[in-house]
Amino acid sequence: MEKKRIDIVGVQLDAGASKRGVSMGPMAIRYGGLLEGIEALGYTVKDKGDIVQLPRGATKDKLKNYEQVMDANRRLYASVMETLQAGAFPVVLGGDHSIAAGSVSATAKHYGKIGLIWIDAHGDWNNEDSTVTGNMHGMPFSAVCGYGPECMVSYGQKPVFVDIKNCVQIGGRDIDCAERIRMKEAGVTVFPINVIDKYGMEEVMTMAMEIAGKGTQGIHLSFDVDAITPEAAPGTGTIVHSGLTVREAFLAVELLAESQKLVAVDMVEVNPILDEKNKTGKLASELVLSCLGKVVY
Repeated sequence: MEKKRIDIVGVQLDAGASKRGVSMGPMAIRYGGLLEGIEALGYTVKDKGDIVQLPRGATKDKLKNYEQVMDANRRLYASVMETLQAGAFPVVLGGDHSIAAGSVSATAKHYGKIGLIWIDAHGDWNNEDSTVTGNMHGMPFSAVCGYGPECMVSYGQKPVFVDIKNCVQIGGRDIDCAERIRMKEAGVTVFPINVIDKYGMEEVMTMAMEIAGKGTQGIHLSFDVDAITPEAAPGTGTIVHSGLTVREAFLAVELLAESQKLVAVDMVEVNPILDEKNKTGKLASELVLSCLGKVVY
């Protein structure tokens, strides 16, 4: 990617998840050497600090901690829009994955037509009716594509939804039954873990970038660290066995960096309370750096 200024914004939000602690994820990723690494790549970096959630609240329409998630996303949307309008590149640090509703909404609004690559063990394609838990971190992918909950993308502006034809889910291996039906009916392209086993990450990413990049102004990457096998990334709240290897994860983001099509990155669901000596925070930091062009040799 061209040497734009990189803006870092953290979101200290765990209200969208069932387990506490992921609100400390942004600091853990920074401690992993993120800012120093970005500067070493030759970028100017601006750390915009963190958006801090309101105290946990009540359930509304089956959506747990509705006000906290909505407030954080509304402020994140404004922050990412400010970054994009300044010609900078946003890197958003979570926090639980519900924050992608704010970041992706801003990217879509700014560029008009984007592709979206969602690397995650889960589908995140629930709404008020299909959700089993009521946790809003299981809903943002659906929301930004216009399949609800609409409240997650309504911040006083008319939402610009991401076209399903340009959306790809990679690494899924724990997708709810109702969620799976909704994704198939919507027409989301899904490369679950067994397809990655069959074709390899290089081939999967080649297909994914073609889908997300076709006719779009760029690709937004939303990366949940639970996509990675828990032996390598233990510091996350909803672990699922047999995930991406570390090298598969790095290859995915290295190929995206090479494509020169990335316009924004989310790195989410790092939970330091569950981690081992910030192993997952450091890994998340290195993955962001690879998104920005860091190479092995």
